Amino acid sequence: MIRKPMIFAATSDLSGKTRGKAFPADQLNKRCERGMGWVPTNVQITCFDTIADSPFGSFGDLALVPDQSADVSVDFEDGTPPERFMLSDIHTLDGKPWGFCTRSILRAALSRLKDLTGARLLAAFEHEFQFAAGSTLLHQGFGLQGHAEYSGFAETLLAALEQASLTPDSFICEYGPDQFEVTVAPEEGVKAADAAVITRELARMTARRFEQTATFTPIRDVSSVGNGVHIHMSFMGDNGPLTYDAAGSHGLSPLTASFAAGVLKYMDSILALTAPSVISYERLTPHRWSAAYNNLGLQDREASLRICPVTATEPDAIARQFNIEYRAADAAASPYLSLAAIVHAGCQGIEEELAAPQVTEEDLSLLNAEELGRKGFVRLPATLEDALERFARNDIVTGWFDPEFASVYLAHKKAEAAFLEGRDTAQKCAAYEDVY
Repeated sequence: MIRKPMIFAATSDLSGKTRGKAFPADQLNKRCERGMGWVPTNVQITCFDTIADSPFGSFGDLALVPDQSADVSVDFEDGTPPERFMLSDIHTLDGKPWGFCTRSILRAALSRLKDLTGARLLAAFEHEFQFAAGSTLLHQGFGLQGHAEYSGFAETLLAALEQASLTPDSFICEYGPDQFEVTVAPEEGVKAADAAVITRELARMTARRFEQTATFTPIRDVSSVGNGVHIHMSFMGDNGPLTYDAAGSHGLSPLTASFAAGVLKYMDSILALTAPSVISYERLTPHRWSAAYNNLGLQDREASLRICPVTATEPDAIARQFNIEYRAADAAASPYLSLAAIVHAGCQGIEEELAAPQVTEEDLSLLNAEELGRKGFVRLPATLEDALERFARNDIVTGWFDPEFASVYLAHKKAEAAFLEGRDTAQKCAAYEDVY
């Protein structure tokens, strides 16, 4: 059968969906120079494909410009055409980054970090997901037989990630029913979020070839487990790692300590960006191994920010391994927007010269609001509505973005929530399962 190869120019939008346009592959050079037409109101397409109130209406034009450094081509060798897509930027017609391009938003945050500290960010996203179709086996959390049933899928996915120039790290048959976790090696800067998008999309493409549907929904069933996205971060300078200091509190360098303190201080106001679905807040509750408070934990998987363990013993090796992990995120969020919000919060902490946060070693769910406040903690928002309110009223946080960003984002998320009105929790979970 004849065919003309195409390339999909992809953007990760405010809903965390990967959208874009395809063009003939032989037009690559032209498209990388001129881009393709894009519509401003596309930013208001919700995850349910409704359109929120838009300040742009039917007016305006933009350019969707493929980035050749983010070119993905994977041949599954199954008789289907190779999968080809390029992560892209959205520009105004005069070539400037558009204020709602999530990739450009992340670049601005990373530039702030570099200008402020001289540091570059290394990051890696751990993804949990589930198969919508049931397994033939039950009770296989971390089990060999559960892994064996899906080893064909796992090996194909890891090969696809490698073809996409990523470095597979691990694949786990996770604790939940039909649940898995996939990780890739850290990447620098924007490439870390690129890797997150690529991982999600290749997992979905691979699943379809095994007659499965991979869903990254935050939670399928409130009586069971959720699916988180854990974001690991460390800092590099011209002379090596900057995250670790043996003399610092729990090994945190001054840079890392203030960065972490900033993330914790502003966490309740950025949660609407990192956990942005209605059902995200069914997962972010105590005793789900997720995140319910703005606390720093030492190897504590209930903490929203965690100091990760290292296996090395030599100082230089410890410094290379040492990292912190943000746990209050899920795949309903664009990885660019999640990482940008975290980096801005960290930079704010550095600018404010915040002291190293204390490490918690207690169950914060046992404390009332007064006791939490006395210790410097808050309960994170328990609903998307609350999270959006805290985001909207924090002028420092909204000031990190385009002047119109907050109002557009709030309208977007309120339209998403309105689509679900009248549905019970199970129906809401089912709706998001289909979307993500």
